[in-house]
Amino acid sequence: MKLIVVRAGSALLYCRHFKEQIISVGDVVLIGPGVLVGSEPEGFNTVTTVYLDTDYVVDQLYWQYVGLLQDRLDAQELADSLYCEPAQILRLGEERVGLLLPWLDELVALSVDGAPRPRFHRMQSLWLAIADKIAPYVQVSAVRGSASKRSTVSPNTPRYRRFAPLREEAIAIHHIMKSDVARHWTLEDLAHRVHLSQRQVSRLYLDAFGKTPLAHLRMLRVQEMARLLKDTNMSVARAAQEVGWRSHDYASEVFRDATGITPHRYRTMNRSHPGDPTIRTTYPAR
Repeated sequence: MKLIVVRAGSALLYCRHFKEQIISVGDVVLIGPGVLVGSEPEGFNTVTTVYLDTDYVVDQLYWQYVGLLQDRLDAQELADSLYCEPAQILRLGEERVGLLLPWLDELVALSVDGAPRPRFHRMQSLWLAIADKIAPYVQVSAVRGSASKRSTVSPNTPRYRRFAPLREEAIAIHHIMKSDVARHWTLEDLAHRVHLSQRQVSRLYLDAFGKTPLAHLRMLRVQEMARLLKDTNMSVARAAQEVGWRSHDYASEVFRDATGITPHRYRTMNRSHPGDPTIRTTYPAR
C-alpha cells in the first residue's frame, strides 16, 4: 500500500477508480496494493510517500479489532469488507496535513539508513501518530457492496491471510512473466517451468499476489506499455504489439480500464511537462 501526502504544489492524478482528479496541499492519497495510479505535476509537486507492507497493515487491523475477531484470517476478511475502495483521495486540509509534516520528516530521517533496529519503536510511534490523524478521513463501508467495488485487473492482497513467506515457485513465475511480458504465456507453460500442476500454480500464485498469473500478466503489460509510451516515440499500436497485444483496440481498452485514461491521453500528459516532481520516500518497519 502507498500513502502519499502532498506537501507543496499540485498535480493531476489519474486512476481507473476515480478517473482524473487534482490534488494539492492538504490532500492525502491512499493507494491499495497493485493499483495503478499516475500523476502529472502542475508546474511542480512535492510529496512524501509512505510504503506500507500489507502484512503489517493487516496485523495492525487485527490488534485494532482483537476483541471482535477470532484470528488474523478474520482480519483480512474484515479489511476486504471495510476498505472496499482500492484508491482514495483524502481531503484533510492544509492545517491538518501541516501537523503531519514534522512526524513525516522524522520518519524520513530514520528511514534513510534502512530502518535501524534501535529506533524501531520510535518509527512505529511516528507511523501510528500519522495514521491516527488520517484514519477518520478514510472511507469505509459497513458491508462489502459488490464485486465491482474490488479491482478486477490489478492484483490485491489475498483474501485469506496465511502469514507465511511467499512460495519460491510464485516468485519464480512472477519473474518469468515480467522478463518477457510479450510472450503468449499459458498456465501450462508456467506450470511446466516450476514443475507443478496448473491447479497448484493458480492456487499458490493467488495466495501470494491476490490474482491468477494471467490476470497479473495483464497488469505487467499495462505497466510496460505505459513505460514505452512515456520513454519512447513508439506509436500506441506498436507499443501494444511490443507488450504482446496484437489488437490496438483491445490494448487501448485494457489500458484505459487499468489506468483510467487512454494511451494517447497518457502520452500527452507525460510529455506536456518535462519536469519531475520532488518525492521523498519513507519506509516504515515491516
